[in-house]
Amino acid sequence: RFMPYLHLSVQSGDDMILKRMKRRHNRSQVLEFCKRAREIRPNMTFGADVIAGFPTETDEHFQNSLDLIQEAGIIFTHIFPYSKREGTPAAKMPQVNGAVVKKRARLLREAGHDELQKFLQRQVGELVRVVVEKDGVGRAENFLEVRILDEKVKSGDILEAKVSGVEGNYLIS
Repeated sequence: RFMPYLHLSVQSGDDMILKRMKRRHNRSQVLEFCKRAREIRPNMTFGADVIAGFPTETDEHFQNSLDLIQEAGIIFTHIFPYSKREGTPAAKMPQVNGAVVKKRARLLREAGHDELQKFLQRQVGELVRVVVEKDGVGRAENFLEVRILDEKVKSGDILEAKVSGVEGNYLIS
């Protein structure tokens, strides 16, 4: 009894970094959760918050976060470069170089974009339920944006639409 879109506060794909963040989950729990949710709702999509460059993050730690996006099939990424906040435990930890943090954030965003594009392409030919928001653009149940080419639709309409293609980050119907 839930919509096929969930947003997760993942923060990192590396167990050591998650531990240093004092998170109560680990990498394998994220992957297992995504797998189980898709067993219940095969068309499930996920969004996630991920921080790039948390203090002490090594290249290996970062790679685990990068890999998690693909392994979990996270298509809506909210990537945040770590920023030091005085008075926090993380502010006392060894910091990652700012240029490295920016590069890692960019790579995480690109990975999320790639996963979104692959998922969008798999939707071509499928039927999706859409609530029209405005100007012929709506949201499918799994949070994908859909551009409806039928000029008769209006805001608030709920309809079933056949996906005919992809344009940018939109499904086209």
